[in-house]
Amino acid sequence: MKTNKLFILMFVLSVMFVSCGKSKTADKAAASDEKIRVKVVTVEKQEVDQNTNFTATVEPDVKNNIAPSAPGRIRKIFVEVGASVTKGQRLAQMDAANLSNLETQIENFRKNFKRVSELFAVGGASQQDMDNAKLQLDMAETNMKNMSENTYLLSPISGVVTARNYDEGDMYSGQMPVLTVMQINPVQLKINISESYYSKVKVGMPVDITVDVFGGQKFNGKISLIYPTIDDRTRTFTVEIKLANNNNKVRPGMFARANLNFGKENHVVVPDISIVKQSGSGTRYVYVYENGKVRMQQIELGSRLNDKFEILSGLNGNEQVVVSGQAKLVDGSEVEPVK
Repeated sequence: MKTNKLFILMFVLSVMFVSCGKSKTADKAAASDEKIRVKVVTVEKQEVDQNTNFTATVEPDVKNNIAPSAPGRIRKIFVEVGASVTKGQRLAQMDAANLSNLETQIENFRKNFKRVSELFAVGGASQQDMDNAKLQLDMAETNMKNMSENTYLLSPISGVVTARNYDEGDMYSGQMPVLTVMQINPVQLKINISESYYSKVKVGMPVDITVDVFGGQKFNGKISLIYPTIDDRTRTFTVEIKLANNNNKVRPGMFARANLNFGKENHVVVPDISIVKQSGSGTRYVYVYENGKVRMQQIELGSRLNDKFEILSGLNGNEQVVVSGQAKLVDGSEVEPVK
């Protein structure tokens, strides 16, 4: 009797085990048949401003190193770093002993020329005597002018003194200039632009400039010079930008950003939430929906347009891209689009 009961119990348990197994298999099959639900949108082309940003360091429009042509003792420096100077202003004085001696010689040459001229007028001197006296005087006056320029150092521009490398009484050795003067109104920036833009860049083209230290404040610049050659290593060309600096707010050495607008182009635009970054690299892609499945499509991003991105390559327009549910997807996943 006990044997029959045990047999019946084992039979019931085996039936239950088989039923459970079938139920789990059925559940798995149903789960595998369930498609991933995603949201998709159709992308289109639109006119997009072709803005390109470049970084640069602010430079003075003109920079002059003030120094005599020969070594000598510095007797006096009349300006300090930061001083504003005008063109022709005296900045420093070198030892004037040689200049004083030459002034005395010139006075003697003038007297001699006057005496020879008087003798020539009455036939007491020849034309050659006249010519020699005049040559001596002219050469001395030329030397006087050169020596004066190298004794009294003048500013060739209006600007700001940005460096002083000697003190009064020092011997100028020729290794460094006595002073440096920069013209900072206007200032300039130099940027290197890809050769693909060469035909689009024109002298006078407006440039929006921001300087980091001023928190994004915009300044208006213009292209003033386009270099005529392309660097064969970088495939770029150099452009100079002038920036009016009437209040001397922007200073040489500051870090700046220049934005150039190259017009408009018709490009595909996609929502930013559709873009997926590939782990471990900088590659971006979107999932494109086609015939019940999705495929990974690598893209090249352009400018950001609020909550969208310009696409430079990878999409042609009218594709349907996934904007929700990407975390569950792989290339080739079967999906069900939902509203």
